[in-house]
Amino acid sequence: MLWKTIDIADNERGLLYRRERFKAVLLPGRHRLNAWGGGVRVEKLDISNLVFEHVRARFLLSQHTEALALHVAWVEMSDNQLGLVYRNGQIVDILPPGVFYAYWKGLDSLTVEAIDLQENVAINDKLLGILGRGANARLKQLAQSTLLYVEVPEGQVGLMFLNGKFEQQLQPGRYGFWQFNRHVTVSTVDMRVQAAEVSGQEILTKDRVSLRINLSANYQVMDAQQAFLKVKDFAAFIYRELQFGLREVVGEKSLDDLLAEKDALNTAIQSGVRDKLSAHGIKLLSVGIKDIILPGEMKAILNQVVEAQKEAEANLIKRREETQAMRSLHNTAKMMENNPVLLRLKELESLERVVARVGQMNVYGGLDGVMKDLVKLGSASST
Repeated sequence: MLWKTIDIADNERGLLYRRERFKAVLLPGRHRLNAWGGGVRVEKLDISNLVFEHVRARFLLSQHTEALALHVAWVEMSDNQLGLVYRNGQIVDILPPGVFYAYWKGLDSLTVEAIDLQENVAINDKLLGILGRGANARLKQLAQSTLLYVEVPEGQVGLMFLNGKFEQQLQPGRYGFWQFNRHVTVSTVDMRVQAAEVSGQEILTKDRVSLRINLSANYQVMDAQQAFLKVKDFAAFIYRELQFGLREVVGEKSLDDLLAEKDALNTAIQSGVRDKLSAHGIKLLSVGIKDIILPGEMKAILNQVVEAQKEAEANLIKRREETQAMRSLHNTAKMMENNPVLLRLKELESLERVVARVGQMNVYGGLDGVMKDLVKLGSASST
């Protein structure tokens, strides 16, 4: 056979070999090849995805540059570069560092943008919107393996670390960082006012009374970098400092002092803990004792003490009233002793009270007898 006919489809290109040596690129159409001497072979490649996919692509392009350059373009990323592949103005691929990438010419507009990873760690907002949220499913999956996408919520700040070293503080918003040749992490710190609860603390007072106390506090992180870097878990750190401060203050006071000076107890705890938290970038806003719970037997004793105190106070008030009444009666008697008219008025007042209690009265001797004899009789009975 002297001739060999080969058909190349519109979406194909053919690589012509003679005795396993590359000779030319065959375009779409019918090709009549001279097969004299044998060893003629055509390798068909699909160009619809634009990528020049060949197991020996780098070798062919380096050895047969002049023949292939009319049909194929190629780029090679250095160890500090990544490539963004644009097809008709849209990103279709991301090339990692050190990758060799070849693509067919003449179909769609395809360009590759090289990005220097040493100068560009962060991704600009426009590109981040495409790769982070607006990309198609394939590109989004590819982006997740090549970049770190972070959203810092309002009321928080982000701390960005590059290869384990603190790099910068991030305000609320969205951020993206290339992960090639480096390790990037972002931790968020809540800058809003937060509450800490210290509950069920069994503490002995100065006079050896066991109490169970519940404490509540409000705090706010003022320096996120300092709080995060100095303390592994600053929420647990705050809890422990409040706990230690509570035990220290309560242990120095008796039960009576604690019950009488609850507000002073709050102030003492806040003063003791505030400086320790401030040294780590945390501001203690307020401290309050919620409950002081006594054991059952102590509560019964305390109730008895309170009852005795109230009873003593009641007796004291009663004695004071009796003394006041006796003093008033004594003063009245002295006044009537030297004043017959006043004594007579007092007698008539007493008579009025007696008469008010009588349901029926028979009068003998007229009104004068009532006014004189009854009073005389009452006076004689009194003496």
